[in-house]
Amino acid sequence: MRVIVVGGGVVGTMHAWQAVERGHEVVQIEREAEARGASLRNFGQIWVSGRAGGEELDTALRARELWEAIGERVPGLGFRAIGSLTPVRNSREHAVAEAAVARADAAARGYELVTAEEARAINPALRGAFEAALWCERDAAVEPRTAQLHLREALKASGRYTFLPGREVREVVGNGAVRDDHGDVHRGDAVILATGAWLSGLVRELVPDLPVRRVRLQMMQTVPLGETLTTSVADADSFRYYPAYKSEALDELNAEQAQAPIAAAHKMQLLMVQRQDGGLTIGDTHEYEHPFAFDTLEDPYAHLTEVVESFLGRPLPQIRRRWAGVYAQCTDTTRVVHRQQVADGVWLVTGPGGRGMTCSPAIAETTANELGW
Repeated sequence: MRVIVVGGGVVGTMHAWQAVERGHEVVQIEREAEARGASLRNFGQIWVSGRAGGEELDTALRARELWEAIGERVPGLGFRAIGSLTPVRNSREHAVAEAAVARADAAARGYELVTAEEARAINPALRGAFEAALWCERDAAVEPRTAQLHLREALKASGRYTFLPGREVREVVGNGAVRDDHGDVHRGDAVILATGAWLSGLVRELVPDLPVRRVRLQMMQTVPLGETLTTSVADADSFRYYPAYKSEALDELNAEQAQAPIAAAHKMQLLMVQRQDGGLTIGDTHEYEHPFAFDTLEDPYAHLTEVVESFLGRPLPQIRRRWAGVYAQCTDTTRVVHRQQVADGVWLVTGPGGRGMTCSPAIAETTANELGW
């Protein structure tokens, strides 16, 4: 079988991985010289802890298994089973963490409510003030800026993989066939359009009423911290954002403890992961209304800096980079991904939202199974 994958991000690359693993030939086409979208502009978190129960959690847990297995074969991914800590500072936040630990699926997520002292034993860099923390053993991380590069090198070693950068696919020209902007036609037994947040052009022509929206976020990265942040870190605002934390305790938190004005205005939470070079990736905001702003705002960065410093108990290292990114999210946010046959032999796979890095290996595996690869 010959599979054409359109899109060089993590969802497309994982579809290429599944096809090659199953013995097929793959041509992967990317409109940029390298992928530059949400697959690079993220935390690199394999984030199991906050996922909704049912299909979403099952997908995240399966993806976590696949990431670990791939990481053993591709060391350049930088896979690390680091877990996560969410420090809580008062009785209301503590109650939300307790409710999470009481979930029927808490063991599958690796949830445990630990004291501040226990949290600092897990992550000694957390020297700030908090009373307890929610520990999630199943969370992990990879290196988002370089993951696709190392995956492609492993794919090339199979002898059945070709990467074609700098080509934009413009039209479907037959069963399992597409034409790019160089005029070349690429034919396969299946075409996977894994175009991420690029929802215009060909995608709009094929699916005018696509139930997927674009979301913009801001993030930043520091110079090396100078010590090891042994886990990823979230704050209690993440309870408000992730569906796993829905409970009466969360309702009370939302009713009785308002977010900081800046955090509320920009729909913020803290997520923080240390990169292999020692720097910290920190975010994020959420912007849903179009047209998006073209610039980044300083107030959210100031808020994030304050929260991080309160957990670390020390000044944040110098900021090295700031950026904005855009990802695609199903308008029905309970859906893990939008997967649709859009022409003969052509399938569109998009809209995992902030779950793309976490869930992409399992999303691709499901596509391969459903298409009979």
